[in-house]
Amino acid sequence: MASRILALILSLILPGLGQLYGGQGIMKTIVFLVIAFIFYTIGAMTFSFIWLLAVIFNLYAAYDAYTKCA
Repeated sequence: MASRILALILSLILPGLGQLYGGQGIMKTIVFLVIAFIFYTIGAMTFSFIWLLAVIFNLYAAYDAYTKCA
């Protein structure tokens, strides 16, 4: 059984990693990684509010990993 706390921490470090650890599948992991990459890249290039969306998405990924950990 996977640890919910570890899934949360892994997902805070890199969105999608907690989902992979928690057994939610590789496709969900890839989708989360791509979305996070896009948000952080656009936020870094434009210095806009997209950073806020990236942080919110990162927190959502951690919440998702914690609540759906197998």
